Amino acid sequence: MNMKWYHYIACFSAGMFLTNAVPHFVQGVTSVPFPTPFSNPPGKGLSSPTINVLWATLNLIIGYLLFRAGRITNSNRWTVILFFVGVLVMGVMLSWSFTEIHH
Repeated sequence: MNMKWYHYIACFSAGMFLTNAVPHFVQGVTSVPFPTPFSNPPGKGLSSPTINVLWATLNLIIGYLLFRAGRITNSNRWTVILFFVGVLVMGVMLSWSFTEIHH
């Protein structure tokens, strides 16, 4: 499989977008207001559960498209490693960001 540099960026970004979908979807389906880029102030105020489900769905769609574009497969370990590095980076960033909001 011929991989270009942008395939690897897509692998990393797929992990980030798919990870970002998780808290928004969970908070949305459990009817808990949660920050989104559409809240006031953006990322700090609270958005409705419906907005969170919509935001999560957009992140899932983008993450899926990037996953496909990145050609993530077990036969190329770097694609899997970069995907999970993206998951880790976004997970840590979200934990820092939401710690500031909840404390």
